[in-house]
Amino acid sequence: MKLKDFCLYFIFLFSTTVCIAQYNLSGKVINQNTNQPIPQAEVYNRTTDKLIKTDDKGEFVFTNLKPGKYTLEFLSDQFDIATIEVAIASSSQQITVQMKPLLIQLSEVIIEDRRNEVLGLTRLKDIEGTSIYAGKKTEVVVLNKQMGNMAANNARQVFSQVVGLNIYESNDGGLQLNIGGRGLDPNRSAYFNVRQNNYDISADILGYPESYYTPPAEGLDRIEVVRGAASLQYGPQFGGLVNFKMKTPVSNKKMEVTTRQTFGSYNFITNFTSLSGTVDKFSYYTYYNYKQGDGFQPNSEFKSHNYFGNFNYQFTERTSLSLDYTYFTYLAKQPGGLSDTMFEENPMQSNRKRNWFEVNWNLMTLKFKHKFNSSTDLSFNLFGLYAQRNTVGYRSNRVSDADTPGTVRDLITGKFSNWGFETKLLHRYNFFGNKNAFVLGAKYYDAHNTAKQGPGSSGSDANFNYATDEFPYYKNQSDYTYPNKNIALFGENIFKITPKFTITPGVRFEYIDTKAIGSYRTINLDFAGNVILDETTNENKNLSRSFVLLGTGLSYKPVDGLEFYTNFSQNYRSITFNDLRIIEPSYVIDKNLSDEKGYTFDGGIRGKISNKINYDISAFGLAYNDRIGQIITRYNEIFPESEDERPVKYRTNVGDAFMYGLEFFTNVSLQKTFFNEQNENYNWNIFVNAAFTKSKYTKSRLSGIVGNEVEFIPLVNLKTGMSFGYKKFMSNLQLTYLSDQYTDATNAPLDVKNQNGIIGQIPSYHIMDLSFSYIFTKSIKLETGINNLTDNKYFTRRATGYPGPGIIPSAPRTYYATLQLQF
Repeated sequence: MKLKDFCLYFIFLFSTTVCIAQYNLSGKVINQNTNQPIPQAEVYNRTTDKLIKTDDKGEFVFTNLKPGKYTLEFLSDQFDIATIEVAIASSSQQITVQMKPLLIQLSEVIIEDRRNEVLGLTRLKDIEGTSIYAGKKTEVVVLNKQMGNMAANNARQVFSQVVGLNIYESNDGGLQLNIGGRGLDPNRSAYFNVRQNNYDISADILGYPESYYTPPAEGLDRIEVVRGAASLQYGPQFGGLVNFKMKTPVSNKKMEVTTRQTFGSYNFITNFTSLSGTVDKFSYYTYYNYKQGDGFQPNSEFKSHNYFGNFNYQFTERTSLSLDYTYFTYLAKQPGGLSDTMFEENPMQSNRKRNWFEVNWNLMTLKFKHKFNSSTDLSFNLFGLYAQRNTVGYRSNRVSDADTPGTVRDLITGKFSNWGFETKLLHRYNFFGNKNAFVLGAKYYDAHNTAKQGPGSSGSDANFNYATDEFPYYKNQSDYTYPNKNIALFGENIFKITPKFTITPGVRFEYIDTKAIGSYRTINLDFAGNVILDETTNENKNLSRSFVLLGTGLSYKPVDGLEFYTNFSQNYRSITFNDLRIIEPSYVIDKNLSDEKGYTFDGGIRGKISNKINYDISAFGLAYNDRIGQIITRYNEIFPESEDERPVKYRTNVGDAFMYGLEFFTNVSLQKTFFNEQNENYNWNIFVNAAFTKSKYTKSRLSGIVGNEVEFIPLVNLKTGMSFGYKKFMSNLQLTYLSDQYTDATNAPLDVKNQNGIIGQIPSYHIMDLSFSYIFTKSIKLETGINNLTDNKYFTRRATGYPGPGIIPSAPRTYYATLQLQF
């Protein structure tokens, strides 16, 4: 697209504004039995898709409404749901609504089910805040509704109702999230734009988009997932968006304290304590989270501290300012990877005693929101990150090699210092009698990161100081600075062609400037250990590029509760600085790596049937050009001058690939389907989450690749489960199954006699998880469960570097119990 056309597109979006009507709908919500007001009741205007709460007097108001009929739904924890229809003709209306008290106390999960039923929180609305999601494939994980080991951030339970995710399971208490899907590498969720409260939390969104920090599930309200079409508003990533929405301050107390203490297998201990409240115009939500554990393998202990604070000031009804600060640090010992033979013999073993990993994360953001009127909203977000990650350990290419004390360890340190801002303007307007809306935004991002590799100490402790004096001729030595800049402009517009049919085109302009400034050493030794070459090479690389991404979404809603949708979006992923210089003993990086490009398509049908069945059935296609992947080869085939014949993974632009499949999700209320729908003592649901994915390489400059399957794609990815509740008791049984998948583009098969560990398939596996909870009083709750109920032996990852190299085994049967106190 030419720049002239691009500018005209933005001018058109700015120019479409029309005035709106000015009637108000106000009212009061009272207890049917006592006539007392009900404060903090949720009032949902289904017609306008707007949610508000009653004040301390039980009063509410919707402003600037057009004449017509409006359906209002009222929800409060201890009352029956009330639904009324109000007509506005030629003047403002005032109503009084009576809510009937419940005769029994509902469990937290049942209350959340009622809320989801009213608000439709299983997917994002067409417009939320200053973002547009019309026509996109979206999913929402409501954390109060999920059951499982939340203290350990068990990803297969937390994300059980998000379709098609491929998850690397680690042994660190859920300190890092590793999710992929549709053929994307799950390692540290690097193919998603990962955010917290709508701001970036990864190390460097383009230069190093890896997430070393993951918010604790106990502090989350919900997780929003938007697939590839999120590239137009959130960045060009192939995976789309994962946004962690933290809990918000309680509005009816000056202080509420919640503390959760968890004990589990292998000395797993956590404490999560939060403070929340509202005082006049000031509100806050803050927590401290401590975790420690020994891990199920030797040499796998970990310890972490996490603090989060959200502080808000509501200047007026239309203007607010909020500050978020996150501190996260953890230290983990890493047991290393296993070969296939070692895994078959005993997956609980470790052959590394000196490997350590450390993270220190500081995130801060300042967010300003202003509502100019009922039609126009503005958000401005200023954010910054100062962080570091350090790894030290023995990392022989041969997994079975002994880790000899007193020898050199490999040390990699990285520091991340970046800041930026993102602003959005959303405006609603009428066009040919229909409600339309557009969002315009801009983002600036400035990063100054460093990465250094060299000799680590010969000891066994977590020493992250370089031992250059002790090992001056260590082979892997480099020191780089990576200044990166990114400027983005984006816009989307919902065109409502008819009241039931919308088209949402969008555009995003990206300017990316990446630099690599530093040096690396080339050191060769003879067989006697004498230095025959010691050469330092200086580099100063600069790569600037700009491009435009286009996309569009279509939505057709013929009746209430039914939607047909489809969307198309272009995607882009730049090479990272980890691809450029960091040396791993088990793989070699192509020095001519180039950026990846492609597009994503989604189309499907979603909706609900009589508040009993919720479903989303869709097909997708993902075209991936110049895909960066790994092939198995020998070192001397890459470097013919070398006599080294060891097998390695060669990381290069393997070729063009295409992934396609069917994704299916449904949640069925058996209690409402087969029994008395009005009896809220019971809660009985089943869900099925299934993805069937095929793939192949369609083009490659490498021999033996075309026609092969793409790595990280199981043909079948299934999560299904059943939950049952009676009054204050809830239980959940979940089954997870993934068929086998390749880990490299050459489709190397599984070989249980393999001594390498980085080569071969990941075999199919299944796991069952069982969870229970019971609410004793409003202040006391107990949760417990068993993960991997059948004690299966399996793994989800073959690591080429940390925490391996080799097979990273997954946890055996484990137990946990959580006691929650709230007052």
